[in-house]
Parts: sequence; C-alpha cells; structure tokens
Amino acid sequence: MIKAIFWDNDGVLVDTERLFYAATKHILSTVGVNLTTQQFVELILVQGKGAWHLTLEKGFLPEHIEHLRRERDDLYMKLLCEQSIVIEGARETLEFLHGRYLMGVVTSSKKEHFDLIHQSSGFLPYFDFVLTADDYTNFKPDPEPYLLAIKRSGFQKEECLAIEDSERGLKSAKSAGIKCFVIPTELTKTGNFSQADKVLGNIKEVFHGLN
Repeated sequence: MIKAIFWDNDGVLVDTERLFYAATKHILSTVGVNLTTQQFVELILVQGKGAWHLTLEKGFLPEHIEHLRRERDDLYMKLLCEQSIVIEGARETLEFLHGRYLMGVVTSSKKEHFDLIHQSSGFLPYFDFVLTADDYTNFKPDPEPYLLAIKRSGFQKEECLAIEDSERGLKSAKSAGIKCFVIPTELTKTGNFSQADKVLGNIKEVFHGLN
C-alpha cells in the first residue's frame, strides 16, 4: 500500500522546463552555441548533466562559464515572474490527496528558483517536506534524492511512489527502489518510460493510478 508520494516539481507541478530551455538557449547563443531542443532534452532531461560543456568546446574558460550560468539563472528567474506556470489540474490533485498520503517534493531545482516558483502557487501547504538541489550531493538520475526522500518520509521504500516526467527522474526513482508514475510533457514525450509502473496522460490521473 502506498503511504507516501514524492512529487517532481518542474514538468509535473509547474510548466517551467520550457522557460529553463529558453533561458539556457538564449544565453548560449550569445557565445555562438545553438542549443537545439533535442540537445536540451538529452543533456538535461535525460542525462541531467547540463550543456555548459558545449562552451568549453569553443575554448571558454570555467570562470566565463560561471558568469554565463549566472546570466542564465537571472533570465530564468525573470521569465518565471512573467508567465503563468502552474500545470492544469495540479492544485485540485494535490488538494484531493492532501491528508490521505504523506507528500513531499523531490526536485533538482535550486532552492532560490523553487521558492520563487511557489511564491504564488499556493502548493506548499500540501507538502510535508521539500528537497531541492541544495540538499543533495548527487542529482537525478542518481538515486540519492529519492533515497533521502524515503528516509525523510519514515516509510519503507515499498510504501513510496514518485511522480516524474523525465527519464532521469524515472531512473532516479527506480534506482532507489520505489514505484514511479510518469506524466510525459511535450519535451519528454519521446522518452523511454518502459520502467515506469504507469504512464499517465495528465496529473489528474494520479489518483486513479493509485487505485
């Protein structure tokens, strides 16, 4: 029986991956790197390793890359403030499941980005804990984020479920030994989700998947 649900954030609760892509693509273009959608999906949403090595190939030094990273983060935060990002059905789903299951967020987002995203979402009261990139040494697809979530929940891994949208998130959850439902997005829909316990059409199907 599932007693704890761990939610990925970006692509599951909020539609932010397209904004992260737009910000990363724009900043890389200023130094002559054309980041395609396919590269973004493979490097970031599948492998989880980022795209900054593409600038190293053009001879840029690490300190310059760090400057570009800060510029990207600033642009990303600006885009987050300008657009509506809450995924349709997320609020109703969280409200319905709240109190029935222990719920946590397990995200690769930086804490400052997560806090900005949820300043006005109204989602935070639904969660018993939040784990961001600041809490891990190793990020998805490594199992560390979900192993930490299992420990924080106090339940056995067999009693835990992850909700993800990407291959790297699915791999992280399964490597930690927990069940995982995947809700593909426009960016991740071509992924290999053969290991998923269920592949859902939208977030509102999560409850039905539990029964």
